[in-house]
Amino acid sequence: MTITSPNSGFAPWSDRLRRSAIILIATALGLAASVMFGGLTLPQAGLVFVVIAGAALVPWHLHQSVPTTEDMIGARPAETPVVQALVGGMPDAAVLLDRAGRVLHFNTAAAQLAPALRKNELALFALRSPEIIAALREAIATRQPQRASYVDRVPIDRWMELIVTPLLLPTAFGGSEYCILMTFQDQTPLRRVEEMRADFVANASHELRTPLAALSGFIDTLQGPAREDAKARERFLGIMHAQATRMARLIDDLLSLSRVELSAHVRPEKLVDVVPLVRQVVDGLEMLASERQVVIDVELPPEPVVVAGDNEELLRLLENLIENGLKYGASGGRVVVSLTEPAPNDAGEIRLAVRDFGPGIAPEHLPRLTERFYRVDVGDSRAQGGTGLGLSLVKHILNRHRGRLLIESVPGHGATFTACFPATKTPASEKIAAGA
Repeated sequence: MTITSPNSGFAPWSDRLRRSAIILIATALGLAASVMFGGLTLPQAGLVFVVIAGAALVPWHLHQSVPTTEDMIGARPAETPVVQALVGGMPDAAVLLDRAGRVLHFNTAAAQLAPALRKNELALFALRSPEIIAALREAIATRQPQRASYVDRVPIDRWMELIVTPLLLPTAFGGSEYCILMTFQDQTPLRRVEEMRADFVANASHELRTPLAALSGFIDTLQGPAREDAKARERFLGIMHAQATRMARLIDDLLSLSRVELSAHVRPEKLVDVVPLVRQVVDGLEMLASERQVVIDVELPPEPVVVAGDNEELLRLLENLIENGLKYGASGGRVVVSLTEPAPNDAGEIRLAVRDFGPGIAPEHLPRLTERFYRVDVGDSRAQGGTGLGLSLVKHILNRHRGRLLIESVPGHGATFTACFPATKTPASEKIAAGA
Protein backbone atom coordinates (compact mmCIF):
# COMPACT_ATOMS: atom_id res chain seq x y z
CA MET A 1 0.00 0.00 0.00
CA THR A 2 1.37 3.45 -0.97
CA ILE A 3 1.20 6.09 1.71
CA THR A 4 0.95 9.71 0.54
CA SER A 5 1.31 12.87 2.48
CA PRO A 6 -1.06 15.75 1.74
CA ASN A 7 2.02 17.99 1.70
CA SER A 8 4.00 15.85 -0.72
CA GLY A 9 4.36 16.29 -4.48
CA PHE A 10 2.65 12.94 -5.02
CA ALA A 11 -0.76 13.95 -3.63
CA PRO A 12 -3.73 13.06 -5.92
CA TRP A 13 -4.91 15.69 -8.44
CA SER A 14 -8.30 15.93 -6.71
CA ASP A 15 -6.57 17.00 -3.46
CA ARG A 16 -4.52 19.66 -5.26
CA LEU A 17 -7.60 20.96 -7.10
CA ARG A 18 -9.53 21.19 -3.82
CA ARG A 19 -6.75 23.14 -2.09
CA SER A 20 -6.35 25.50 -5.10
CA ALA A 21 -10.08 26.07 -5.75
CA ILE A 22 -10.24 29.47 -4.02
CA ILE A 23 -7.22 30.76 -5.96
CA LEU A 24 -8.66 29.56 -9.29
CA ILE A 25 -12.12 31.03 -8.61
CA ALA A 26 -10.69 34.41 -7.62
CA THR A 27 -8.46 34.41 -10.71
CA ALA A 28 -11.39 33.55 -13.00
CA LEU A 29 -13.53 36.33 -11.55
CA GLY A 30 -10.74 38.88 -11.91
CA LEU A 31 -10.03 37.93 -15.51
CA ALA A 32 -13.76 37.99 -16.39
CA ALA A 33 -14.05 41.54 -15.03
CA SER A 34 -11.02 42.60 -17.06
CA VAL A 35 -12.55 41.21 -20.25
CA MET A 36 -15.95 42.85 -19.56
CA PHE A 37 -14.41 46.28 -18.99
CA GLY A 38 -12.12 46.03 -21.97
CA GLY A 39 -8.87 45.55 -20.20
CA LEU A 40 -8.13 42.14 -21.80
CA THR A 41 -9.25 40.16 -24.78
CA LEU A 42 -10.82 36.77 -24.22
CA PRO A 43 -7.80 34.79 -25.60
CA GLN A 44 -5.44 36.78 -23.41
CA ALA A 45 -7.57 36.14 -20.33
CA GLY A 46 -7.70 32.43 -21.14
CA LEU A 47 -3.91 32.26 -21.46
CA VAL A 48 -3.36 34.04 -18.13
CA PHE A 49 -5.83 31.67 -16.40
CA VAL A 50 -4.02 28.59 -17.78
CA VAL A 51 -0.66 29.86 -16.50
CA ILE A 52 -1.98 30.63 -13.01
CA ALA A 53 -3.86 27.30 -12.81
CA GLY A 54 -0.69 25.43 -13.79
CA ALA A 55 1.32 27.22 -11.13
CA ALA A 56 -1.27 26.30 -8.50
CA LEU A 57 -1.65 22.65 -9.47
CA VAL A 58 1.84 21.51 -10.51
CA PRO A 59 3.74 19.84 -7.53
CA TRP A 60 6.60 22.26 -6.90
CA HIS A 61 9.14 20.57 -4.55
CA LEU A 62 10.62 23.94 -3.70
CA HIS A 63 7.59 24.48 -1.49
CA GLN A 64 8.75 21.59 0.75
CA SER A 65 12.41 22.12 1.57
CA VAL A 66 12.01 20.70 5.12
CA PRO A 67 10.85 17.03 5.22
CA THR A 68 7.72 16.38 7.20
CA THR A 69 7.30 13.74 9.89
CA GLU A 70 5.32 11.58 7.49
CA ASP A 71 8.09 11.69 4.88
CA MET A 72 10.74 10.79 7.48
CA ILE A 73 8.68 7.80 8.59
CA GLY A 74 8.37 6.66 5.02
CA ALA A 75 12.11 7.01 4.41
CA ARG A 76 13.51 5.32 7.63
CA PRO A 77 10.87 3.28 9.47
CA ALA A 78 13.52 1.90 11.86
CA GLU A 79 14.14 5.42 13.20
CA THR A 80 10.55 6.01 14.30
CA PRO A 81 9.61 6.44 17.98
CA VAL A 82 7.31 3.43 17.67
CA VAL A 83 10.19 1.09 16.81
CA GLN A 84 12.31 2.61 19.57
CA ALA A 85 9.51 2.06 22.08
CA LEU A 86 9.07 -1.55 20.97
CA VAL A 87 12.78 -2.29 21.44
CA GLY A 88 12.84 -0.44 24.76
CA GLY A 89 9.84 -2.37 26.08
CA MET A 90 11.21 -5.85 25.41
CA PRO A 91 11.80 -7.84 28.64
CA ASP A 92 15.07 -9.37 27.43
CA ALA A 93 18.15 -7.42 26.41
CA ALA A 94 17.52 -6.26 22.82
CA VAL A 95 19.58 -4.37 20.22
CA LEU A 96 18.34 -3.25 16.77
CA LEU A 97 21.01 -2.87 14.08
CA ASP A 98 21.00 -1.56 10.53
CA ARG A 99 22.20 -3.66 7.58
CA ALA A 100 25.84 -2.72 8.28
CA GLY A 101 25.67 -3.76 11.94
CA ARG A 102 25.44 -0.26 13.41
CA VAL A 103 23.31 0.24 16.53
CA LEU A 104 19.94 1.92 15.94
CA HIS A 105 18.22 1.26 19.27
CA PHE A 106 18.86 -0.74 22.46
CA ASN A 107 16.99 -1.11 25.74
CA THR A 108 18.09 -0.75 29.37
CA ALA A 109 18.76 -4.47 29.82
CA ALA A 110 21.14 -4.40 26.85
CA ALA A 111 22.93 -1.35 28.25
CA GLN A 112 23.51 -3.23 31.51
CA LEU A 113 24.68 -6.34 29.67
CA ALA A 114 27.06 -4.42 27.37
CA PRO A 115 27.83 -0.93 28.75
CA ALA A 116 30.00 -0.14 25.69
CA LEU A 117 26.99 -0.04 23.32
CA ARG A 118 26.67 3.30 21.54
CA LYS A 119 24.04 4.44 19.05
CA ASN A 120 25.23 4.69 15.43
CA GLU A 121 28.39 2.68 16.23
CA LEU A 122 29.16 -0.88 15.17
CA ALA A 123 27.80 -3.41 17.64
CA LEU A 124 30.92 -5.57 17.22
CA PHE A 125 32.93 -2.92 19.11
CA ALA A 126 30.81 -3.50 22.25
CA LEU A 127 30.03 -7.22 21.91
CA ARG A 128 33.39 -8.97 21.79
CA SER A 129 32.38 -12.57 22.44
CA PRO A 130 33.52 -14.81 19.54
CA GLU A 131 30.13 -16.56 19.50
CA ILE A 132 28.28 -13.23 19.17
CA ILE A 133 30.58 -11.98 16.40
CA ALA A 134 30.26 -15.22 14.42
CA ALA A 135 26.44 -15.31 14.70
CA LEU A 136 26.09 -11.63 13.74
CA ARG A 137 28.38 -11.92 10.72
CA GLU A 138 26.55 -15.04 9.54
CA ALA A 139 23.18 -13.29 9.86
CA ILE A 140 24.41 -10.24 7.91
CA ALA A 141 25.87 -12.43 5.17
CA THR A 142 22.98 -14.89 4.78
CA ARG A 143 20.02 -12.85 6.09
CA GLN A 144 18.94 -15.97 7.99
CA PRO A 145 18.13 -16.22 11.75
CA GLN A 146 21.02 -17.37 13.93
CA ARG A 147 21.31 -18.66 17.51
CA ALA A 148 24.37 -18.90 19.74
CA SER A 149 25.10 -19.76 23.36
CA TYR A 150 27.99 -18.27 25.28
CA VAL A 151 29.23 -17.64 28.83
CA ASP A 152 29.89 -14.11 30.05
CA ARG A 153 32.71 -14.41 32.61
CA VAL A 154 32.83 -10.79 33.82
CA PRO A 155 32.07 -9.85 36.54
CA ILE A 156 30.58 -13.29 37.27
CA ASP A 157 29.62 -16.30 35.18
CA ARG A 158 26.38 -15.77 33.21
CA TRP A 159 25.03 -18.22 30.65
CA MET A 160 23.39 -16.37 27.76
CA GLU A 161 21.58 -17.38 24.58
CA LEU A 162 21.69 -14.99 21.62
CA ILE A 163 18.99 -14.91 18.95
CA VAL A 164 19.77 -12.89 15.79
CA THR A 165 16.68 -12.17 13.68
CA PRO A 166 16.83 -10.35 10.30
CA LEU A 167 13.88 -8.00 9.73
CA LEU A 168 12.42 -6.27 6.69
CA LEU A 169 10.57 -3.08 7.64
CA PRO A 170 8.26 -1.71 4.89
CA THR A 171 8.83 1.84 3.74
CA ALA A 172 6.18 4.29 2.55
CA PHE A 173 6.87 3.87 -1.16
CA GLY A 174 6.60 0.11 -1.43
CA GLY A 175 10.24 -0.64 -0.55
CA SER A 176 11.75 -2.22 2.56
CA GLU A 177 14.54 -1.50 5.03
CA TYR A 178 16.74 -4.38 6.18
CA CYS A 179 17.50 -4.47 9.93
CA ILE A 180 18.81 -7.01 12.45
CA LEU A 181 17.27 -7.61 15.88
CA MET A 182 19.51 -9.16 18.53
CA THR A 183 17.89 -10.50 21.72
CA PHE A 184 19.78 -11.96 24.68
CA GLN A 185 18.04 -14.49 26.94
CA ASP A 186 19.62 -15.04 30.36
CA GLN A 187 19.85 -18.78 30.98
CA THR A 188 21.72 -18.35 34.29
CA PRO A 189 18.76 -19.08 36.63
CA LEU A 190 18.07 -22.38 34.84
CA ARG A 191 21.73 -23.41 35.01
CA ARG A 192 21.91 -22.40 38.68
CA VAL A 193 18.87 -24.48 39.52
CA GLU A 194 20.35 -27.51 37.79
CA GLU A 195 23.68 -27.08 39.59
CA MET A 196 21.94 -26.41 42.89
CA ARG A 197 19.95 -29.63 42.61
CA ALA A 198 23.02 -31.70 41.76
CA ASP A 199 25.19 -30.09 44.44
CA PHE A 200 22.53 -30.41 47.12
CA VAL A 201 22.05 -34.12 46.45
CA ALA A 202 25.80 -34.80 46.35
CA ASN A 203 26.72 -32.70 49.37
CA ALA A 204 23.77 -33.67 51.52
CA SER A 205 24.20 -37.38 50.85
CA HIS A 206 27.88 -37.16 51.80
CA GLU A 207 27.71 -34.91 54.87
CA LEU A 208 24.48 -36.28 56.35
CA ARG A 209 25.67 -39.86 56.30
CA THR A 210 27.73 -39.55 59.52
CA PRO A 211 25.12 -37.91 61.78
CA LEU A 212 22.38 -40.20 60.43
CA ALA A 213 24.52 -43.26 61.17
CA ALA A 214 25.17 -41.95 64.70
CA LEU A 215 21.47 -41.32 65.31
CA SER A 216 20.56 -44.76 64.02
CA GLY A 217 23.17 -46.41 66.25
CA PHE A 218 22.07 -44.58 69.39
CA ILE A 219 18.41 -45.38 68.70
CA ASP A 220 19.28 -49.08 68.39
CA THR A 221 21.23 -48.88 71.67
CA LEU A 222 18.38 -47.16 73.51
CA GLN A 223 15.92 -49.74 72.23
CA GLY A 224 18.26 -52.58 73.21
CA PRO A 225 21.00 -52.77 75.85
CA ALA A 226 20.45 -49.29 77.31
CA ARG A 227 16.67 -49.54 77.53
CA GLU A 228 16.66 -49.56 81.34
CA ASP A 229 19.85 -47.51 81.88
CA ALA A 230 18.68 -44.00 82.78
CA LYS A 231 22.19 -42.53 82.93
CA ALA A 232 23.18 -43.90 79.51
CA ARG A 233 19.84 -42.79 78.07
CA GLU A 234 20.42 -39.18 79.14
CA ARG A 235 23.94 -39.18 77.69
CA PHE A 236 22.83 -40.71 74.41
CA LEU A 237 19.88 -38.34 74.06
CA GLY A 238 22.25 -35.38 74.49
CA ILE A 239 24.51 -36.72 71.74
CA MET A 240 21.50 -37.38 69.51
CA HIS A 241 20.28 -33.82 70.05
CA ALA A 242 23.69 -32.46 69.06
CA GLN A 243 23.73 -34.59 65.90
CA ALA A 244 20.19 -33.55 64.96
CA THR A 245 21.15 -29.89 65.49
CA ARG A 246 24.19 -30.39 63.28
CA MET A 247 22.05 -31.89 60.51
CA ALA A 248 19.57 -29.03 60.72
CA ARG A 249 22.38 -26.48 60.52
CA LEU A 250 23.99 -28.32 57.62
CA ILE A 251 20.74 -28.32 55.64
CA ASP A 252 20.16 -24.66 56.48
CA ASP A 253 23.66 -23.73 55.26
CA LEU A 254 23.22 -25.76 52.07
CA LEU A 255 19.92 -24.06 51.30
CA SER A 256 21.37 -20.60 52.05
CA LEU A 257 24.35 -21.30 49.80
CA SER A 258 22.07 -22.50 47.01
CA ARG A 259 19.87 -19.40 47.25
CA VAL A 260 22.89 -17.10 47.07
CA GLU A 261 24.30 -18.98 44.07
CA LEU A 262 20.92 -18.86 42.33
CA SER A 263 20.88 -15.04 42.43
CA ALA A 264 24.65 -14.51 42.11
CA HIS A 265 24.26 -12.75 38.74
CA VAL A 266 21.84 -10.16 40.16
CA ARG A 267 23.66 -7.47 42.11
CA PRO A 268 21.71 -6.00 45.06
CA GLU A 269 20.78 -2.35 44.63
CA LYS A 270 19.26 -1.44 48.01
CA LEU A 271 21.42 0.82 50.18
CA VAL A 272 22.17 -0.74 53.58
CA ASP A 273 23.96 0.81 56.56
CA VAL A 274 26.44 -1.80 57.83
CA VAL A 275 27.04 -0.19 61.26
CA PRO A 276 23.75 -1.29 62.93
CA LEU A 277 24.09 -4.76 61.35
CA VAL A 278 27.47 -5.24 63.04
CA ARG A 279 26.04 -4.17 66.42
CA GLN A 280 23.06 -6.49 65.96
CA VAL A 281 25.25 -9.53 65.23
CA VAL A 282 27.69 -8.77 68.05
CA ASP A 283 24.80 -8.45 70.53
CA GLY A 284 23.41 -11.78 69.34
CA LEU A 285 26.75 -13.55 69.85
CA GLU A 286 27.47 -12.19 73.34
CA MET A 287 26.28 -15.43 74.95
CA LEU A 288 28.61 -17.53 72.78
CA ALA A 289 31.47 -15.12 73.59
CA SER A 290 30.78 -15.49 77.31
CA GLU A 291 30.79 -19.29 77.04
CA ARG A 292 34.15 -19.21 75.24
CA GLN A 293 35.48 -16.48 77.56
CA VAL A 294 36.21 -14.19 74.61
CA VAL A 295 35.90 -10.40 74.59
CA ILE A 296 34.54 -8.78 71.41
CA ASP A 297 36.02 -5.35 70.69
CA VAL A 298 34.06 -3.30 68.16
CA GLU A 299 35.67 -0.44 66.24
CA LEU A 300 33.01 1.37 64.20
CA PRO A 301 32.90 4.87 62.68
CA PRO A 302 30.33 7.29 64.16
CA GLU A 303 28.68 7.99 60.79
CA PRO A 304 26.72 5.50 58.63
CA VAL A 305 28.68 3.24 56.29
CA VAL A 306 26.45 2.44 53.32
CA VAL A 307 26.86 -0.37 50.80
CA ALA A 308 24.58 -1.66 48.04
CA GLY A 309 23.54 -4.99 49.46
CA ASP A 310 21.00 -7.47 50.74
CA ASN A 311 20.22 -7.04 54.43
CA GLU A 312 19.72 -10.75 55.26
CA GLU A 313 22.79 -11.89 53.35
CA LEU A 314 24.99 -9.29 55.03
CA LEU A 315 23.74 -10.48 58.41
CA ARG A 316 24.62 -14.06 57.47
CA LEU A 317 28.09 -12.97 56.35
CA LEU A 318 28.74 -11.14 59.64
CA GLU A 319 27.46 -14.05 61.73
CA ASN A 320 29.78 -16.52 59.98
CA LEU A 321 32.91 -14.37 60.23
CA ILE A 322 32.45 -13.33 63.88
CA GLU A 323 31.28 -16.79 65.00
CA ASN A 324 34.33 -18.38 63.37
CA GLY A 325 36.55 -15.97 65.29
CA LEU A 326 34.84 -16.89 68.58
CA LYS A 327 35.06 -20.62 67.94
CA TYR A 328 38.46 -21.13 66.38
CA GLY A 329 40.30 -18.17 67.92
CA ALA A 330 38.93 -18.54 71.44
CA SER A 331 42.36 -19.32 72.89
CA GLY A 332 43.39 -15.72 72.19
CA GLY A 333 40.62 -14.41 74.44
CA ARG A 334 39.82 -11.49 72.13
CA VAL A 335 38.15 -10.80 68.78
CA VAL A 336 38.31 -7.38 67.10
CA VAL A 337 35.58 -6.33 64.65
CA SER A 338 36.47 -3.18 62.71
CA LEU A 339 34.78 -1.27 59.89
CA THR A 340 36.58 1.28 57.74
CA GLU A 341 35.61 3.22 54.64
CA PRO A 342 37.72 5.09 52.07
CA ALA A 343 38.54 8.75 52.46
CA PRO A 344 36.23 11.30 50.76
CA ASN A 345 36.67 11.44 46.98
CA ASP A 346 38.59 8.16 47.12
CA ALA A 347 37.27 5.28 45.00
CA GLY A 348 38.54 2.67 47.45
CA GLU A 349 36.78 -0.13 49.32
CA ILE A 350 34.71 -0.44 52.44
CA ARG A 351 36.44 -3.03 54.63
CA LEU A 352 34.94 -5.12 57.41
CA ALA A 353 37.67 -7.00 59.28
CA VAL A 354 37.32 -9.72 61.94
CA ARG A 355 40.59 -10.50 63.72
CA ASP A 356 41.20 -13.20 66.29
CA PHE A 357 44.32 -13.92 68.34
CA GLY A 358 44.12 -17.72 68.32
CA PRO A 359 46.50 -20.34 66.91
CA GLY A 360 46.28 -19.05 63.34
CA ILE A 361 46.18 -21.02 60.10
CA ALA A 362 49.06 -22.67 58.27
CA PRO A 363 49.85 -21.10 54.85
CA GLU A 364 49.06 -24.27 52.88
CA HIS A 365 45.43 -24.15 54.03
CA LEU A 366 44.70 -20.51 53.15
CA PRO A 367 43.92 -20.97 49.39
CA ARG A 368 41.34 -23.70 50.12
CA LEU A 369 39.47 -22.23 53.09
CA THR A 370 36.49 -21.09 50.99
CA GLU A 371 35.94 -24.51 49.39
CA ARG A 372 32.80 -26.37 50.40
CA PHE A 373 33.34 -28.69 53.37
CA TYR A 374 37.06 -27.92 53.54
CA ARG A 375 38.29 -28.03 57.14
CA VAL A 376 41.76 -27.41 58.55
CA ASP A 377 41.01 -29.80 61.42
CA VAL A 378 37.99 -32.02 60.69
CA GLY A 379 37.63 -33.26 64.26
CA ASP A 380 37.86 -29.82 65.83
CA SER A 381 35.47 -28.34 63.27
CA ARG A 382 32.81 -30.95 63.95
CA ALA A 383 33.33 -30.62 67.70
CA GLN A 384 32.70 -26.87 67.35
CA GLY A 385 29.45 -27.58 65.45
CA GLY A 386 30.82 -26.34 62.13
CA THR A 387 29.46 -27.51 58.80
CA GLY A 388 32.39 -26.57 56.58
CA LEU A 389 30.18 -24.22 54.57
CA GLY A 390 30.56 -20.93 56.46
CA LEU A 391 33.43 -19.38 54.50
CA SER A 392 32.09 -20.75 51.22
CA LEU A 393 28.83 -18.93 51.95
CA VAL A 394 30.77 -15.75 52.82
CA LYS A 395 32.64 -15.92 49.50
CA HIS A 396 29.47 -16.37 47.45
CA ILE A 397 27.71 -13.50 49.26
CA LEU A 398 30.67 -11.24 48.54
CA ASN A 399 30.70 -12.33 44.89
CA ARG A 400 27.05 -11.34 44.56
CA HIS A 401 27.86 -7.96 46.16
CA ARG A 402 30.85 -7.56 43.76
CA GLY A 403 33.21 -7.70 46.72
CA ARG A 404 36.10 -9.93 47.76
CA LEU A 405 37.43 -11.81 50.79
CA LEU A 406 40.98 -11.35 52.12
CA ILE A 407 42.47 -13.89 54.54
CA GLU A 408 45.66 -13.16 56.44
CA SER A 409 47.15 -15.45 59.08
CA VAL A 410 50.45 -16.21 60.77
CA PRO A 411 50.60 -19.45 62.79
CA GLY A 412 50.60 -18.60 66.48
CA HIS A 413 49.44 -15.01 65.92
CA GLY A 414 45.79 -15.40 64.94
CA ALA A 415 43.96 -14.70 61.68
CA THR A 416 42.21 -11.76 60.02
CA PHE A 417 39.26 -12.18 57.64
CA THR A 418 38.42 -9.00 55.70
CA ALA A 419 35.26 -8.55 53.62
CA CYS A 420 35.80 -5.81 51.02
CA PHE A 421 32.84 -4.03 49.40
CA PRO A 422 32.94 -1.48 46.56
CA ALA A 423 32.38 2.03 47.85
CA THR A 424 28.94 3.48 47.16
CA LYS A 425 28.78 7.00 45.77
CA THR A 426 25.91 8.52 47.74
CA PRO A 427 25.29 12.04 49.03
CA ALA A 428 25.59 12.60 52.77
CA SER A 429 21.82 13.10 53.05
CA GLU A 430 21.18 9.67 51.55
CA LYS A 431 23.67 8.10 53.94
CA ILE A 432 21.93 9.67 56.92
CA ALA A 433 18.56 8.49 55.61
CA ALA A 434 19.92 4.98 55.15
CA GLY A 435 21.34 4.99 58.65
CA ALA A 436 18.01 6.16 60.11
